Amino acid sequence: MSDAIRPFTIDIAEEQLEDLRRRLDLTRWPEAETVRDWSQGVPLAEARKLVDHWRNRYDWRRCEAALNRYPQFLTEIDGLDIHFLHVRSPNPDALPLILTHGWPGSVIEFMKCIGPLSDPAAHGGNPADAFHLVIPSLPGYGFSGKPKETGWKVQRIAKAWHILMTRLGYNRYVAQGGDWGAAVTTAMGMQRPEGLAAIHVNMPIVLPEGPYDDASPAELAMLEAMAYYARWDGGYSDQQASRPQTLGYGLADSPAGQAAWIYEKFWSWADCSGDPLNALSYDKMLDNIMLYWLPNTGTSSARLYWESFHGGFGAAELHIPTACSVFPKDIYAAPRSWAERCMHNLIYWNELDKGGHFAAFEQPELFVGELRKAFLSIR
Repeated sequence: MSDAIRPFTIDIAEEQLEDLRRRLDLTRWPEAETVRDWSQGVPLAEARKLVDHWRNRYDWRRCEAALNRYPQFLTEIDGLDIHFLHVRSPNPDALPLILTHGWPGSVIEFMKCIGPLSDPAAHGGNPADAFHLVIPSLPGYGFSGKPKETGWKVQRIAKAWHILMTRLGYNRYVAQGGDWGAAVTTAMGMQRPEGLAAIHVNMPIVLPEGPYDDASPAELAMLEAMAYYARWDGGYSDQQASRPQTLGYGLADSPAGQAAWIYEKFWSWADCSGDPLNALSYDKMLDNIMLYWLPNTGTSSARLYWESFHGGFGAAELHIPTACSVFPKDIYAAPRSWAERCMHNLIYWNELDKGGHFAAFEQPELFVGELRKAFLSIR
């Protein structure tokens, strides 16, 4: 295994974009839903609007140039190439921070946060709040390599992230994540490698094993949210956790199918009052979708569910300094009472009044503020 860190520039061949346009032109649409809402999935009219924008108004080269403005690299860890952004702060005393996305996210989620986190002085903030940023793509996601063997569970990714941080020369750092990023970051906190000073998650993983007798109103609300997720919202995870390969044939072949698979989750999980465009523009959502379509990661990203979903989201005993931000429209709002049962060194807790599952994407200013406050006590 090489420890080399190789510069990386995104340069999508025009032939790939031409292929995408042809496939969009040839989309075979299903009939419309038999309801007047999203309860059967993305409505046909909404899917057509998204695909029309993608085909006729979306500009990938704009997104490509925006990503390429940040230093990007590849490095091999445990036999797999990991893609990451590495943005050093102009403040040499900045705190190193590794940010981990989830599904159906990508490094795109953090784009609006990079400047304020790495160079707060340039964005009206305090230079002392600066972070050196490392933003990797999960294995099988974005421009990271696709595992060719089983075993890439969240615990293995957590170990890989520590190798990445030490390889970059950071002997003391903090970690943050939401969704799968929360699972990876929590696993890092459980492993507690030398140098990891604290963690922050914006989807605290706190659900204890039952029974749930004498549950408080906040605890009952989480149980109800999880029951709703299991009945109405979790079909994607069941499929990805059980038959990701079968699913992948459709996602790899149909851009409209890949887009709808992700677009539904922006509707369901963003703080958008039933319309994803209230939270994110078509361009922003398609920037993220392109990081699944262009590198053809519908299947490889889904395999993380096969590897880790069952057993990857239970409450974990954490003794490392832990900070949590709860955004109200996330899949569930974690109650502090359950967090205190498993997070034994809770240094920060805040429940915000807006924002959903894609916190950094939806509310970058709030997200930046949360990270500054969360890690203030351990700088």
